[in-house]
Amino acid sequence: MLKIKEITKYFCRYKHGKTHWSVIEKKIFTKDRALENFDDFYGNVYGIRWKSMRIALLCKQKYIAMVNNFGEEEKVSNILEEDGATNIRILYDVTKRSMKDDSGRFYIDENYANNAFNGESKMENIVEKKRSQEIKQIYADKDHASDVKFSNDDDEEDSDQESDEEKEEKIYNIEHKKALETSFREDIAIDHSRIIDPEFTQGALYEYVPATKIKGLEDFVPESDHYRYYSNVADFPLKIEMETEFSIPQNLQLYSYEMGNISDFRLPFKTITGVSSHFLMNGSSILPPLVLNIKPGDVIFDACSAPGGKSLLLLQTHMPKLLVANDLMESRANKVRKLMQQYIYDFKSSWKNHRCIIREEDARITSEYAAYDKVMVDVPCTTDRHAVNENDNNIFKPTRIKERLRLPELQSTILSNCIRLLKPGGDLVYSTCSLSPIQNDGVVHMALSNVFKEHGITVTIKDLSLVMRPFQSVFKFEHPRGLKYGQMVLPYLPANFGPMYFCKMTRN
Repeated sequence: MLKIKEITKYFCRYKHGKTHWSVIEKKIFTKDRALENFDDFYGNVYGIRWKSMRIALLCKQKYIAMVNNFGEEEKVSNILEEDGATNIRILYDVTKRSMKDDSGRFYIDENYANNAFNGESKMENIVEKKRSQEIKQIYADKDHASDVKFSNDDDEEDSDQESDEEKEEKIYNIEHKKALETSFREDIAIDHSRIIDPEFTQGALYEYVPATKIKGLEDFVPESDHYRYYSNVADFPLKIEMETEFSIPQNLQLYSYEMGNISDFRLPFKTITGVSSHFLMNGSSILPPLVLNIKPGDVIFDACSAPGGKSLLLLQTHMPKLLVANDLMESRANKVRKLMQQYIYDFKSSWKNHRCIIREEDARITSEYAAYDKVMVDVPCTTDRHAVNENDNNIFKPTRIKERLRLPELQSTILSNCIRLLKPGGDLVYSTCSLSPIQNDGVVHMALSNVFKEHGITVTIKDLSLVMRPFQSVFKFEHPRGLKYGQMVLPYLPANFGPMYFCKMTRN
């Protein structure tokens, strides 16, 4: 008979599955990375205002309902009004009349009459200091790499007590940093003159995005390449002209709940013609196509049209002679096609190749130069609201770092080519759903510089601050003097639209 002499206990740590709450709580999601980036950059750009904007971004956005003119327009409008929604066109017209003098012209306030932005040299010392900090933090000095410290100031005192493995790891890290430095310095020159006025932004653009870790390389990735897209020095002829003519087309019915009312719209329903009753879109998205001021018979190019809301709004006016809804990929073009079929009666037969063409082409190489009366350029961007709320298709994924760093380059290339598509005297509106000055005013500046140097084309920037004033009971706008070229709707809890930047220009 066997006797058990001793029982040995082995303790092993139990590992939870990927879906366990303790694992999920510790995990850093892509949207968390995005929020961390925005806290660092926008916290400096917008100062104390970023706190309220941050809360608004993380809360449910507010929508505007666009009544479908190809359905039961009058019936749907009555239903929305019974629900308590307000017709934005009527509200705008009433407010505009109260802002005009006896001759029918806007009262021009000096605060709105000058939208030009001027950088100040008083920020140079701060920028230089921060630049030095960035270099010290990201790059190991080539001549003093052996002096780089990886933990704290007591490392030298404890160096004798380090194990061989720790010493080897430190040597490896030093060599790795030296290799990174050599590689990065060949490609990136930090330009510390790219600054913005602290009076309105309270920060500098060199702080665009904090250093980020990438897979397989636990080290800093410099993002200084962004800064070359923002400059305060115009090396091209620049004219800024106040826009005084603007109206919402009479047959366009747009509804919103008043500021502070966060009620939801009822879902769209099928009308007697078989199309959906109304289209729900982020309210600020109506502004870029509206400020195009399209006229009957206009030929319009929508460069990056998916998912198609802005193109649909343009068609709802019944004014375009032809709208080319373009996007890069077939999957995105199919989204536009599906939307049109859902909202436009008999789109497949009567509209095909007549008033709306949906196609797949890279807007950077479209060559129909001087062919369009109006061009809409809603470029791919960081999509700030999506970035802090969704992990799927998020530009802040570690695998998309290079794509994110090259966004301003992509945006300026698209805009530069689209300016060439305009007829002389034609209008273009550039827009993003980002708060970033680099993707907004910075890209506009770079594109204007490029088309002048390469093709001799100049434009007149339209200052929209005056015609946007009647919208102040609906949207929260950035102060006009805080921007160089465009206007911007800020996230704001009582009117949680945006962000949406838009800039209008006319080809000379």
